[in-house]
Amino acid sequence: MAANSNPTVRRRRLGAELRRLRQASGLKSTEVAERLMVSQPKISHLENGRRAISPRDVRDLCAIYGVTDQQVIDALMQMAEESGQQGWWNVYGDVPQSVYIALETDAATVRAYEPLTIPGLLQTPAYAQAVIGAAMPALTAARAAGRLKVRLRRQHRIYDPTRPLRLWVVLDESVLRRVVGSPDIMREQLEHLNAISAEPHITVQILPYAAGAHPALSGQFSILSFADTPEAVVHVERFSSDLYLEKASDVRHFGAMYEHLQAQALSPDDSRDFVTDTVKSYIDAASRPACPAPRSWTLSETLHFE
Repeated sequence: MAANSNPTVRRRRLGAELRRLRQASGLKSTEVAERLMVSQPKISHLENGRRAISPRDVRDLCAIYGVTDQQVIDALMQMAEESGQQGWWNVYGDVPQSVYIALETDAATVRAYEPLTIPGLLQTPAYAQAVIGAAMPALTAARAAGRLKVRLRRQHRIYDPTRPLRLWVVLDESVLRRVVGSPDIMREQLEHLNAISAEPHITVQILPYAAGAHPALSGQFSILSFADTPEAVVHVERFSSDLYLEKASDVRHFGAMYEHLQAQALSPDDSRDFVTDTVKSYIDAASRPACPAPRSWTLSETLHFE
């Protein structure tokens, strides 16, 4: 997906431009909210691209900010109209973490720490199916299939030859040890992990148990950076609701945490060796009787899944 076809990209750029115009006018967001008779959080959400904005809102904001150049106003209103378009994930109905998916689609770089499972972008279809089934057992078959389609569609982002996502992942050793689905599914998943980590834009490091305590004992987090702005977003996944942290101090804090994790983890080459050794244990385990496993998919099916 090209960068200029993503509504989230337009929304973020529009929000950044509106923030620049507000600051140039000398107005605070609270003052703007009062004039428009809306809440201050709405203005903040418009400026950080977290909320859609109508062309009428843009026109009203331009009037408040003293913008008189009609070409500028028209261009901003056009961006607002385009930013209201739906993202690709909306065709699948109510999708959890739609905010994160929008940011991920927009991101140039994602740095992630995962303590429990392989990240969705690197999951094989069989592993993803097993994760979804275990994490959300109450889902109907149709809704589970929809979740699977969304997860696999997200992976197109790392295979995009024109704009591949730069992905750096630190995985806790427990991710490799926890059997998801079956030993066969784990073997296939870890072999895929090693294969894809050889791509120049994907780096995988394993944080072994022997590394001991580390800064991310509290759990998973991701840092998303973007090509069109120096600002970044930290995503912290929780069971009932996710956190999106955008304050510069928060981003710096998590950035420092990630640097410590990278330093404590095995090097990328040693990590591949570690994964290879773990695969051997699943080859041995696969020879023992196991519960029926979900169908295993091929990599070509992963790439072309629609």
